[in-house]
Amino acid sequence: MKVLLVCATKEELAPFLAKLGWGNSSDLFNYRGIELHVLITGVGMVATAFSLGQKLAKFSYSLAINIGIAGTFDRQLNLGEVVEVISDQFSEMGAEDQQSFISLAEMGLTAENEFPFENGLIKAISLTENFGLQKVNGITVNTVHGNEESIQQVTRRLNPQIESMEGAAFLYSCRMARTQCFQLRAVSNYVEKRNKSNWEIALALDNLAKQLEILLNKL
Repeated sequence: MKVLLVCATKEELAPFLAKLGWGNSSDLFNYRGIELHVLITGVGMVATAFSLGQKLAKFSYSLAINIGIAGTFDRQLNLGEVVEVISDQFSEMGAEDQQSFISLAEMGLTAENEFPFENGLIKAISLTENFGLQKVNGITVNTVHGNEESIQQVTRRLNPQIESMEGAAFLYSCRMARTQCFQLRAVSNYVEKRNKSNWEIALALDNLAKQLEILLNKL
């Protein structure tokens, strides 16, 4: 089985990859019979789509897994909790009309159900195994939210549970390449007025490494 691990930064994968003796000189490992490839894309949807598109154009994988941290709008989720993102979307792609937001579909520039979109969402191709994780819906942004007014606006419009800067680009690239895909995110912070002293990045990364190992061991 050939699996591609996709992450924006090496720091987000470091706790897991440290166990494999990972260094900058190698992006290929054998993990319990799994041929494990690592792709560090850089931060953001443009870097992710470009790097992943190049990789999937050259190689085929049984599964691509996107790993990273995320902020959550959902106070029912705990800081450090690892979730499975089953759908994602580009929340900022559209136009403003005074206080309203117009999506590309509403502008007539694309169809709401044009592949790989389903009602404006891009869905992961779920694994058959249920790993017992909370399943959530995400949004992908260029600017993470830190303003109360914009947080309220996006919550009313889309009711997302988490936000990241790469998730929808990852799912889009995988779906277009007909590659099975899974998005694993650890909650590092609540989406609120920016206050890094409230963030739990170390806890999120530690839990992410543990859950990734559980997932891979069950494949």
